[in-house]
Amino acid sequence: MAENAAMVIHPALIPLLSIFLLAGPNIAAAATTITGVARISDGDTISIEETRIRLNGIDAPETDQVCIDGTGETYACGIAARDALAEFLLGQSITCSGDEIDRYDRRIMTCFVGDTDINAAMVAGGWALAFLRYADIYVGEEQAARARQVGLWSGAFIAPWDWRHRGPQTEILGSVSVPLNAQHHLLPQPVASASPTTGCQIKGNISRDGTRIYHVPGQQDYDNTRISESNGERWFCTEDEAQAAGWRRARN
Repeated sequence: MAENAAMVIHPALIPLLSIFLLAGPNIAAAATTITGVARISDGDTISIEETRIRLNGIDAPETDQVCIDGTGETYACGIAARDALAEFLLGQSITCSGDEIDRYDRRIMTCFVGDTDINAAMVAGGWALAFLRYADIYVGEEQAARARQVGLWSGAFIAPWDWRHRGPQTEILGSVSVPLNAQHHLLPQPVASASPTTGCQIKGNISRDGTRIYHVPGQQDYDNTRISESNGERWFCTEDEAQAAGWRRARN
């Protein structure tokens, strides 16, 4: 056959070829869907069987995070957010969809219990913020929660993304009447000599080369490990939480 000979298309294939050409680049693979009962790590991280899932578009307090409630008292708001998610789900089967994967090998997904968007519910209840760095889909829910002063918005708190790298210039968010001593309670003090308010005992250390390693009580280097929260180091309540945040267990 000559190189310039025209390609002959069987008449039966023409309708299918026309559909493909009209669709062009708009054809996209369906998002991955996972269904099951969730194991909850914190207010925005869950697992279904062996799949670790980060709830899309939201950021909830870390499990070692403390906030100030409406009466001016500090409380473990990261634990409260985790418990709020657990209470909302009540062990029900949920459905999550999404194909993105983050640097900690977690799937970024939107999850539903029945017809209710779980991600949206956490923001609307005041236990998570719209994660504007990545998406603005839950801004409306955040504005409503702030107006109603529910959840975190009933007192004073640090945005979760700022809590992870907090320092003297960190912004304090919250209700109209943020306590005058909020910074003293929420920002790192010069000397940390006791267990955090949450009672979490797992030490999340960052080595000189940036490796994130956690130590549990009884391990060889546990007692000698000091946590510098201002440098991004932190405490965890469970190993699941440490691993979900990107830390690995110390080898001894």
